Amino acid sequence: MSNQLSNQTLSTQTPNSLLTLAVAPAKVIRGSDILQAAVGEIAKLGDRPLIVAGNSTMTISQEILQPILANQNLHFAQAAYGADCAETGLKSLRKLAKEHKADVIIGLGGGKALDTAKLVAHQSQLPVVTIPTSAATCAAWTALSNVYSEAGAFLYDVALSRCPDLLILDYNLIQTAPPHTLVAGIGDAIAKWYEASVSSGHLPQTLIIAAVQQARILRDILFQKSTAAIQQPGSEVWQEVVDATVLLAGVIGGLGGAQCRTVAAHAVHNGLTHIAGHNSIHGEKVAYGILVQLRLEEMVQGNQLALTARQQLLKFYAEIGLPQKLGDLGLGNITLGELQTAAEIALAPQSDIHRLPFKVALEQLMAAMVSTTAPTDSRDLVNRVSTRGISDEVEE
Repeated sequence: MSNQLSNQTLSTQTPNSLLTLAVAPAKVIRGSDILQAAVGEIAKLGDRPLIVAGNSTMTISQEILQPILANQNLHFAQAAYGADCAETGLKSLRKLAKEHKADVIIGLGGGKALDTAKLVAHQSQLPVVTIPTSAATCAAWTALSNVYSEAGAFLYDVALSRCPDLLILDYNLIQTAPPHTLVAGIGDAIAKWYEASVSSGHLPQTLIIAAVQQARILRDILFQKSTAAIQQPGSEVWQEVVDATVLLAGVIGGLGGAQCRTVAAHAVHNGLTHIAGHNSIHGEKVAYGILVQLRLEEMVQGNQLALTARQQLLKFYAEIGLPQKLGDLGLGNITLGELQTAAEIALAPQSDIHRLPFKVALEQLMAAMVSTTAPTDSRDLVNRVSTRGISDEVEE
């Protein structure tokens, strides 16, 4: 029942360093209406699964997954993870796993359900199966879980010992999710290029080069196919975009490792969770965070390529419905103090924002956050944002 890849993770050892990468799930099964066919693979991992689902995916579990498990004579238990992957829920699920004598964890749902299932499995030293019900993140693939407060504020992430033992990507399940979840997944996935190219584009290591180039390919796929995919759910082009957001985005983090995974866009997301609560979902905040990162490159470095990239993204966001400014995230009326709180958290000492090739001051980040739609590089905004309210700033 152990992960066949767990002893085969890619590692490079030098006299001064040891790099271990959890690259991919041991097995990926994808297709339409494939749960029935895939249940045999679940049974190979254990016969007493604990299903971890979200409140909104309990019905899917009860109506679709549980009958299939019962037909395979698997003795399952089920529990909801709560509103977030949070300490209280994790503790309760570990207790339930022990009481049920679970020998495999099944995560069914969106990113937070899958993160919770992966972390419970990691802490309980059990194999884990991920079954995503939306294409909003690459959580079904990765060896990483993000932990939040009960109110939805990001607290920390946990690097897991391996990727999931089994990933089941059923397009029919993905299609049951609200359309905006795929849009958010596109925002989360396209960030890989803008973050990896800045943090790792100059590095000579073979696998990092591969990861950065895969991020470029991912960006191009999303630019070319996202609009058609959103208009034609269930179509071949839609499946290709789902593969891009759920699978290929995970490949990049697996090959490139943490240094290639996140920079300012995800740091801004983390800060926003402390003031936004559940007003928007992960990929929407990350998409906005890309614009903030590019704005910083313009303002701090005078980078005209960043200006061009930001204008390109603004057009793309308008086409598919991604947020372009704080107001689009439901934060148009936040106070200067709230903005400062989010920026301070994004700039915390261990934040991924410090992978940028330049230092960022608090005032610079706040200025970037309120000028993501600026048509030009208004450098004087850094001076104005520290003395004027947000409502006075122009987001054109």
